[in-house]
Amino acid sequence: MQNAAVLEKQGFGQLLKIRPYLIYLSAQAITRFGDSLDSIAYSWMVYMLTGSELLMGSLFAFNFLPGLLFSLFTGTYVDRWPKKLVLALTYLSRGIVVSITAILYAVGSLEVWHLFLFTFLNSTLECFSRPAETSIVPRLLPKDKLLAGNSFSTSVSRSAELIGLSIAGALIALIGISGTILIDAVTFLIAATIIAFMPNPEAAEQAEAKEASTQTEMTKTVLGDIKEALLFVKQHTLLLITTTLAMINNFCLAPLNVLQPVYVKETLGAGAGGLSVLGTALLIGMICSGLWIGRYGKRFKKSTLIMSGSIMLGIGYFALGIPGHLPAWRVESAAVCMFIAGFAVSLLSAPISTYLMEVTPRHMLGRIGALMTVACTAAIPVGSLITGLVAEHQSPPLLFSIMGIIMMLPVIFLIRKKSFRAI
Repeated sequence: MQNAAVLEKQGFGQLLKIRPYLIYLSAQAITRFGDSLDSIAYSWMVYMLTGSELLMGSLFAFNFLPGLLFSLFTGTYVDRWPKKLVLALTYLSRGIVVSITAILYAVGSLEVWHLFLFTFLNSTLECFSRPAETSIVPRLLPKDKLLAGNSFSTSVSRSAELIGLSIAGALIALIGISGTILIDAVTFLIAATIIAFMPNPEAAEQAEAKEASTQTEMTKTVLGDIKEALLFVKQHTLLLITTTLAMINNFCLAPLNVLQPVYVKETLGAGAGGLSVLGTALLIGMICSGLWIGRYGKRFKKSTLIMSGSIMLGIGYFALGIPGHLPAWRVESAAVCMFIAGFAVSLLSAPISTYLMEVTPRHMLGRIGALMTVACTAAIPVGSLITGLVAEHQSPPLLFSIMGIIMMLPVIFLIRKKSFRAI
């Protein structure tokens, strides 16, 4: 009891003493800052270049294609390769691709086919970086600090995104779209340099397994590794449950992702500023949740956090259908709903990520993480397609409320699942 109390009081303080983790976290924060700038500048650039909502939607869907096609294979290779090297090279490569995009747009030579090519390349590189990021965290932190570490990382990353979103408009006005995208490219190059100088978290493992791996790697195949990952997940029912829950949430959130501009304009009667307010409220909620989990999360079971997050996310999502009926303060009311949803997102994601890292052997983290990503990502385009069809006949507030109710339904099953309640 005394040791648990000490750990709780330490909170994030102990994480600040782990130098390799802080180095990695700084690289993550820098890339998230750049991505938030890019999310505004790139989408505006696409609109200016194409002027077509159909092309914009096609490009958005195309962004998920490499993840569905390659993630299982790239996750397997990441398990075999040094994670530090994978991250450094992917960040460097993404920096180069984004730089080329910015330069071509600046000189007026960027064409639509370039956008599809560069989107494909960037998304493919993410298929390597994401499993590497999943694999490297458990090697930087002891097991009892994973929940605090994941929540702290979420808060720092969201804070960096919040800063980026708040200054993106001013940067575009000051240095233009190409200049802002170029800043994103520079953040990747800086992150690659930081990772390159980070102590190797796999040094001990590589030294111990050097002789054994020489013989076993000869007999391994990529398909064999994928089969091993599928078998592992099949044997761990709770991984299947948490993955299914994530798939349901991604599917249900599709209307919000696709129809948010329509909701802001037609339901709230606001413009781009209203869209920015909702996005900021969401990020602030995620930051607050990450800080809360890091401080108090160890007092609760992961299952309790996950179920609470599911209910809270459903409530916040459902409540987005209310502001449109109010005579005033519509944007502010919707922002409160988005804050609740943002708080719930971290409440869900941090314990799910932590559980994955705790139960999965380190040599399989890349594969298992990629498998989870493929399953969850597959639900997004499906939800987006259905949303596009249904939205022609139903209003965004009604869709939001319906999806909010659907999000809360799995909790009924989870409460009755004793094995889930035990984690």
